[in-house]
Amino acid sequence: MANAAEHGGANGHAGVIGGGGRLGAARFVLWALAAVLAARQAAAVLRTPPGEWLSGFHLPGGPGSLPGSLYDAGQFTGTPFAGLVLKPLVALAAPSLEVAWTCVTLLFVAAVGLVAARGLPDPVPRRTALLAAPGLVALMMVSLPVREAASPGQTAVLPVLLVLLAFFRVPGERPSGFLVGLAAALQPALLFFAALLWLTGRRPTAKAAAVTFAGATALSWASLPRDSWTYWVEHLAGTGLGGAPADPANQSLHGALLRLGLSGPGEVFLYVALAAAVCVVGLRRAARYARDGQLLLAVAVTGCVAVAVSPAGWRHQLLWVLLAVAGKVGRRAADRPVWPVAVVLAMTLPNAVLLPNLAALAPVRDNVLLLAAVAAACAVPFLPRSSPYWRDPVPTRHGRPAAARWSRVPLLPFWRRVLSRPNLLLELLLIRVGYSLYSHIRAAAPTSRVLAEDNGSRIHAIERALGIDIEHAVNRAVVDTPWLEAFFNFYYTSFHFVVPLAILAVLYWRRPADYRWARASLGLATVMALAGFWLYPLAPPRLMPDLGFVDTVHGVQDLANPSYGAMTAISNQYAAMPSLHFGWSLWCGTVIVVLAPKGWQKLLGVLHPLITVCAIVATANHWVLDAVGGAVVVGAGFALVHVLSGPRRLRLDLPAPRPAAGAAGEAGGPVRAPARSGRS
Repeated sequence: MANAAEHGGANGHAGVIGGGGRLGAARFVLWALAAVLAARQAAAVLRTPPGEWLSGFHLPGGPGSLPGSLYDAGQFTGTPFAGLVLKPLVALAAPSLEVAWTCVTLLFVAAVGLVAARGLPDPVPRRTALLAAPGLVALMMVSLPVREAASPGQTAVLPVLLVLLAFFRVPGERPSGFLVGLAAALQPALLFFAALLWLTGRRPTAKAAAVTFAGATALSWASLPRDSWTYWVEHLAGTGLGGAPADPANQSLHGALLRLGLSGPGEVFLYVALAAAVCVVGLRRAARYARDGQLLLAVAVTGCVAVAVSPAGWRHQLLWVLLAVAGKVGRRAADRPVWPVAVVLAMTLPNAVLLPNLAALAPVRDNVLLLAAVAAACAVPFLPRSSPYWRDPVPTRHGRPAAARWSRVPLLPFWRRVLSRPNLLLELLLIRVGYSLYSHIRAAAPTSRVLAEDNGSRIHAIERALGIDIEHAVNRAVVDTPWLEAFFNFYYTSFHFVVPLAILAVLYWRRPADYRWARASLGLATVMALAGFWLYPLAPPRLMPDLGFVDTVHGVQDLANPSYGAMTAISNQYAAMPSLHFGWSLWCGTVIVVLAPKGWQKLLGVLHPLITVCAIVATANHWVLDAVGGAVVVGAGFALVHVLSGPRRLRLDLPAPRPAAGAAGEAGGPVRAPARSGRS
């Protein structure tokens, strides 16, 4: 395996870096975004008062700490060598230390992105060569590891940079080994990179790394013997320092087993067995990828192994997982985004956004980053460069461009009309994350009671003027009819999510092209509804004082209490205009009427939104005009999809096959393939 200076990826990029046009503009925008995110991260750190910031080092002699051992308080998680380096800095307690530390950390992050982008294996497409570095830096700026690594005393970014420099930029065996050994002295689990060097034939570099690590550790033993004994012997390489080993911040195999309730010798035996298996499988895969010319992927896999098997693998040390997006997964072009999207979401979003807050999912939700690291190390089937699909995946089938049906409705070919079925895992992940973000944005919409009730009074007055203020009469009639009240309560609470998800599932399996059309229109309608929630908070009839409405679903509401009962804790009660209860039901009915092959199915599609509008009015959860607003956003969603990608029915047309010489199609024009509506 060639060294960094001889690595093909480093030299091969030189011919494609540069250029202008749209790629140059996109590159500038990404760098500007990375700079803005870096400034935002710096501002978040620098808002901490200087004294409190310095105390975050948890080093003896600093502000708020007592002289003594590095580990007396049990909060410092670094190695004795790291403490030996950091002690003089904290002793200075310079006012500018906070600014300098934050800026240097963010510069290290930018350097990691630049070096990693230069380590991509050849051949590198021009777009990737131009956008990889700024895109990676921007992603790292918002990732959980970097957000935590910018805290005082955290040196997790520096070891990553040292390892990348050793593998990609520093010529010579001994200098490279010195950098790897120095990184291991700061984070002992990174000594696995010496094993990677050994397995790939760079044994002098591996020896230099081991010697450097041993020398740095010996220096710390000579300078801080008590602290070294505490760290290496009493705490077994730092286990238990900085927090309980079972804390969710400890994303290692040891921490996961403790969170599952295991303890004692049984837990230790299982941890050792799992760690050994991850080491063997992960290092063998890393060596194979290195020999295949995918050195960046090999480094990322080794880093994932190191963090997973370490007794304490904190979140700020998991930057390696983000680097694993360098690997290519999937034979189809449609499958290529699955792994990068999954990694980016796992590294940037809270676990509660990725998975519902259900007890059964807690083992997965609490260990998302660990599972991503173990998957990258041992399970994800990254393609070798020898695979015919590495450069040329199976292309995605697209339909022909469609002409506008009406001259006054121009079409913008923004979306290419995809005919094949999208990747199921990617769809489920995006649906979950999209709904979670929708819930958070809806909950964060303005909740001013005075404004919402004023808007409710206006809506009520408009309905009276139009003669459609039927809510009170319908509500009282339903309350006086118990079986009807029970029916509408059940319908209101049961079918809001079940029916749209069922329709999407059927379309995904039976009508993949129509699935994309329906999913896009529903997503656009929901986004527009969120804008309505923010711009027009509205009190529903059940929360309007002195109007005599009865909340049949949630029970009697105490309008003197601003919280209006327990429902306010889980949902924004003033996110009522437009009504997505009716909007989503209208979307369901429209899709069923347009696509269902049988008359009774179309009848069900018509009945569903009609029953839903009766339910939202009868239960006093919406005004009639809320349903009108829901119809408007759904209609706008369908219209936008039509404008951006063309008429729905032409989505099922296959691209015209290229006619053979002398064929009838040569004289009569291209031969049109028959429309297909089944599975692709």
